[in-house]
Amino acid sequence: MTRNPVELVIFDCDGVLVDSERICVEVDAVIMADLGCSFTEAEIIERFVGSSTEVYTAAVEERLGRSLEKDWQQKYEHLYDAAFAAELAAVDGIAEVLGGLATPSCVASNGDHGAIRRSLEIVGLTNHFEGRIFSADDVAKGKPAPDLFLYAARSMGVEPGKCVVIEDSAYGVQAARAAGMRAFGYCGGMTPASRLEGLGTVVFDDMRGLPELLAAAAR
Repeated sequence: MTRNPVELVIFDCDGVLVDSERICVEVDAVIMADLGCSFTEAEIIERFVGSSTEVYTAAVEERLGRSLEKDWQQKYEHLYDAAFAAELAAVDGIAEVLGGLATPSCVASNGDHGAIRRSLEIVGLTNHFEGRIFSADDVAKGKPAPDLFLYAARSMGVEPGKCVVIEDSAYGVQAARAAGMRAFGYCGGMTPASRLEGLGTVVFDDMRGLPELLAAAAR
């Protein structure tokens, strides 16, 4: 028997499975300019990467000083779709990790189901998660609330304390901690290590090292 068994690995999607965060930051900047409010790249990374739709919208409305219509983001979805189709790739090393992963796994992302599936299909990772994809649309509140991770664990029949979450955003590791799960913060993308560090969190920068980290977590 292991002291801290890992019975479920919960992967975020953007920035963990698919290398999308740089693309999103660039598109976000275009959207902000069109709306008439400016955010620096650093602000976009800090305030938007890994955030829920509610957090994203609130930040934009605060900067604009006015409310936006309920479905304001829909008119910009084609920008993300075009950029993803042209540029999206899997995070370096993740395909090998998933191919050798013996522990049950799933995806839990703030994106909607359609967006998550499209991203996984583009990079050829869908087969690793069939029937095990969870979205913020499934719960009352997305990350940084713990709802999504708790829902994923409950759906997979695993206690929170036996789950490990792989995240690349401050919102994501915050949600994992709130859910009572161990967090592995991947800092090989847009978010610096300093924003991922904290209680119950292992920070790493090479996805190929994940199997060894998971093995150590179970000891």
